[in-house]
Amino acid sequence: MKSLFQIYINSYRGLSPAAWLLALVMLINRTGSMVIPFLGMYMSSELGFSKTQIGLVLGCFGLGSVCGSWLGGWLTDRFGSFKVQTVSQIAVIPLFLILPYFQTFETLALMIFVLTMVADIFRPANSVSVARYAKPENITRAYSLNRMAVNLGFSIGPALGGFLATISYNWIFYGNAIAAAIAVIVFIYFFKNRAQNEAPKKEENTSTKTKERNAYSDGMFIVFNILCCLFSMGFLQLLSTLPLFYKDVYSLDSGQIGLLLGFSGFVIVIFEMVLVHFVEHRLSIRQIMFWGTAITGMSYYMLNLDFGIVWLYMAMFILSTGEMLSLPFMATISIKRAGLSNQGAYMGFNSLAFAAANIFSPYLGTYIAEHYGYNVLWTIAGTTLFIAAIGFYWITTKMKV
Repeated sequence: MKSLFQIYINSYRGLSPAAWLLALVMLINRTGSMVIPFLGMYMSSELGFSKTQIGLVLGCFGLGSVCGSWLGGWLTDRFGSFKVQTVSQIAVIPLFLILPYFQTFETLALMIFVLTMVADIFRPANSVSVARYAKPENITRAYSLNRMAVNLGFSIGPALGGFLATISYNWIFYGNAIAAAIAVIVFIYFFKNRAQNEAPKKEENTSTKTKERNAYSDGMFIVFNILCCLFSMGFLQLLSTLPLFYKDVYSLDSGQIGLLLGFSGFVIVIFEMVLVHFVEHRLSIRQIMFWGTAITGMSYYMLNLDFGIVWLYMAMFILSTGEMLSLPFMATISIKRAGLSNQGAYMGFNSLAFAAANIFSPYLGTYIAEHYGYNVLWTIAGTTLFIAAIGFYWITTKMKV
C-alpha cells in the first residue's frame, strides 16, 4: 500500500507551477463540455433529424475541427500560444449563446462548422504551451496532467449537461458559454505576463538539422498521423454513436448517459497520471501505443455482449484505460518530432489527424448503425483499432521513439 501511494505521489513530482495553472484553465474550459456528447441526442429528440442528418452535422463538426487545427498551428508559430488561446476562448462565447437559434439542418451544420473551427484553433496553441512550460523529462506527464484536467472537466460536464438537458437543451449551450468565459478570465490573469521556456535561436540548432523538418512533408510523421486518424475513427464513436446506442438499445435517459460518459473522465482523473508514470520507464513507446490502442479496440468488442448496465461501465473502464495509454504518448511523439521553431505546425498537424476523423467518423458510425445495426458498428470499430495498433508498433519502430 505504501509503495502504491509513493508511486501516486511521485507521478506528480517535478511538474512546474505553470503546468498546474494550464491544467486549471483546461479544467474550467472542459467543464463546459456539455454540447458534444448531447449534440446527437439534441438533433434527434428536439429537432427531429434523421440519423443520416445527424451524421452529416457531426461531420461538419469534424470539418471545422480540421480547419481550426491547421489554422491554430499556423497562427501559433506566428503570433504565439497566448494570443491564439485568448482570442479562441473569447470568440466561442457568443457562438455558443446564439447556437440554439439555428434549428434547420443547413443552418445548424454551418454554425457547428464555424463554432468548432474557432474552438479548435485553441488546441495546437495549448499543446505548445504545455511543452514550453514543461521540463523536457516531464513532457509526457505534463500532457497527462492537462488531459487529467480535460477529463475531470469532461466527467463534470456531461453529468451537469445531462441535468440541464432535463430542463432544456438550450441550457447546455449557455453552460458552455459560461464555462468558456470563466476559463479565459482565469487564463489571462495567470498567463498574461508569464514567461515561457522560449525556443533557442535557429543558429543554436544547426547541429540538429533533422529536427527542422517540415511537418507536412515529413513522411514518417504523415504515416503516424494517418494512424492517429484511424485510431480516432474508432475511438471517437464515444462522442457520436455511443450516446445514441445507450439511448436506443438500453433506453437510458439524458441523466444516466451523462453519468456513464462522466465515468470515463472520473477513471482518467484517478488513474492516468499513475499509469503513465508507471509504464513510461518500464515499457517502450511502441509497446505502450500497441497495447493502449488494442485495449481500446477490445472495449468496443465488449459492447456486442449484453450483460446490463454494469457491463457498460466495465466497457467504459476498458475504453478509458486504452485512452490513458495511447493519447498522452501521441502528443509526446509529435512534440519530440518537431523542431524548436515549428512546434505549432507539428501539434497542429497531429490535431488535424484527430479532427479529420471527426469528419467521417460520425457519418460512417451513424450510417452503419442505421443500416446494419450497432453490433456491426462495434465490430468494425474494434477491428479498426486493432489494425491501428499494429500500425503504431511498426511506425514507432521506424521513427525510433
